[in-house]
Amino acid sequence: MSGGVSRRRLLGWTGAGAAVAGVGAVSGYTLGRSEPDVASPGADVVDFRGTYQAGITTPSQNELYFTALDLTSTGKAAVQRMLSQWTTAAERMTQGLETAEGGALPRNRESPPTDTGEALDLPPSSLTVTIGFGSTFFDKLGIPDRRPAALAELPPFAGDQLDPARTGGDICIQACANDPQVAVHAVRNLIRIGFGTTAVRWGQFGYGRTSSTSTQQPTARNLFGFKDGTHNLKAEEPDLLDEHVWVQGGDGPDWMTGGTYLVARRIRMHIETWDRASLDEQEAVIGRTKGTGAPLGGTGEFEPANYRSIDANGTPVIPVNSHIRVASAESLNGIKMLRRGFNFVTGSDDRGHLNAGLFFICFVRNPQTQFVPMQQALSANDAMREYIQHTGSAVFACPPGLREGEYWGQRLLEDAV
Repeated sequence: MSGGVSRRRLLGWTGAGAAVAGVGAVSGYTLGRSEPDVASPGADVVDFRGTYQAGITTPSQNELYFTALDLTSTGKAAVQRMLSQWTTAAERMTQGLETAEGGALPRNRESPPTDTGEALDLPPSSLTVTIGFGSTFFDKLGIPDRRPAALAELPPFAGDQLDPARTGGDICIQACANDPQVAVHAVRNLIRIGFGTTAVRWGQFGYGRTSSTSTQQPTARNLFGFKDGTHNLKAEEPDLLDEHVWVQGGDGPDWMTGGTYLVARRIRMHIETWDRASLDEQEAVIGRTKGTGAPLGGTGEFEPANYRSIDANGTPVIPVNSHIRVASAESLNGIKMLRRGFNFVTGSDDRGHLNAGLFFICFVRNPQTQFVPMQQALSANDAMREYIQHTGSAVFACPPGLREGEYWGQRLLEDAV
């Protein structure tokens, strides 16, 4: 742990909990490990530096604050300075520290605090902070030749009703934690540090993970009441992660090797319509039983779906337009991805309907060959189309993890001509 006063020590916390914060290195994701250990879902500290950015294969936390920002300064030096400051602040916050020593309570009381202070009495809560760069980032900095080909804008999909105010962005920040205030504190302080260089384009708060990224975690449920992401890729599957998530040497520019691509989609769920559907209809739409999560015709959640099974009338037991069939690797020529979504509810709309849904995040080795064909299939054939609407979208290139002393984007920007 770096210097400074932790939130616990600041308030005199003692005992086993404090000891956890002091041994964060044992929680996994340490520098140089090509196959990161898996931290417990309740681990207090997740290592900030390592082969890959934290917050991707890290066991999914319960809370998310995600924001997309636009550059307001196109000076390369200003952006480098901001990213360096972000890196220092984020590393400290993931360890349970203020963004700077004495930041919330400066000795000079006439100076604005350099930490907003709302997390002073909170533990680190497994905070991870992950960043990515949008396609427009490279144009604004005058380095379009450094943009990976895989970072091309997503094509329009049938049925999309994207709100421009919730779409795109030059940089994204994903903060995940097991305490919502810790996640919001992290993003709030990076936004504050970036003032004059970036401005918020849009943001999304999410609660209640809808994906498991470790075999240690039970499958969570989405707002339709179904278990979500049963066959999601897991941190304990390094070979599959290399194949489907991590950018490999030769895939694109060297600065992205070991990185990944983040696709974010804000999906509005038509909750009231869904709630009026019968249980039989709901299960036919999903292709799984609502109780156990077993594929239709099966008995256990993790039992492979039998897409060849038919009933006495010759009808497929798992409907041909069911969500799990259309989205399956079997239907998509082996396409897989690491999902990391969250539920959201933001009150009600002007008709009194819940403004609620799924903030879908996935990490892929190439969004053009993985996410795009999957979403094209879903937008054309998925029975769930009647109950959802995609209202926001973005794609970002997430660089690899940080070596000691390195700042976010250093390999990209310092190698740029």
